[in-house]
This record gives sequence, C-alpha cells and structure tokens, in this order.
Amino acid sequence: MDMLVTRQTFTDESTIGELTINGVHQCFTLEDKVRPVKIFGQTAIPAGRYEVVVNESAHFHKLLPELVNVPDFEGVRIHSGNKPADTEGCILVGRTKGTNVINDSHTAFDALFPKIQAAVAHEKVFIEIR
Repeated sequence: MDMLVTRQTFTDESTIGELTINGVHQCFTLEDKVRPVKIFGQTAIPAGRYEVVVNESAHFHKLLPELVNVPDFEGVRIHSGNKPADTEGCILVGRTKGTNVINDSHTAFDALFPKIQAAVAHEKVFIEIR
C-alpha cells in the first residue's frame, strides 16, 4: 500500500496537507512547521518516502502506525489530534481542515488505521511526504 501526503498550506505554526491511499483522498493532515533546522517537537519530518509499521506506542499505550528510519527523528506516528501542539513531529489526521487546525480527527483515524493494519499484515506499507 502506498500513502502520499501532499503538503499544501504552510504557516508559521503548521503544515496542512492531504493524505491519499493509492491515489484516492483519505483525509487531511496536520504537521509541525517545515523548518530548515530541526527544533525538537516543533519541526515537520523531512520530505521523503518511509516505511510504515504498526506497533505499540509507549507514549499512547496502544497500537499505532510508526514511520521508520526518519532522519534525526524517533517515534514518528500517525495519530489523531487537532492543532500544532498535538503533533510533536507526528502526522495528525482529520476529516476537515482550517487555519492551523484539522477537525474530526478521531473519525479520520478510525477510518485510516484499519486500512493500514490490514495492509501491513501481507505487504510493506510506505508513506511519501512531498
């Protein structure tokens, strides 16, 4: 399965994008601001292609998708959340978007996560960030 995050709106607080699966719109995304130099907990991950695995999050105490081998980042997850303070370098998902916010995040995650879980059971899953 191939997921693609196309970053579309850049502000001083966040980065809003669209997540597609095999070319079909799935949800919107919210990440930290894209910066030339990483600031811990306040910087979007570098653009690139990353494998996604599902494992137990020590922070959230449940199974979540994790992007592996992200340069200079650890524990990058895809999860629910609404605003830049919720990201800490992770990718948040939502059904609707606004300025520096996404909404209906739990619904978006609940629709996305089973697709990722089903895919990782029989194939490699990748996410590309552009």
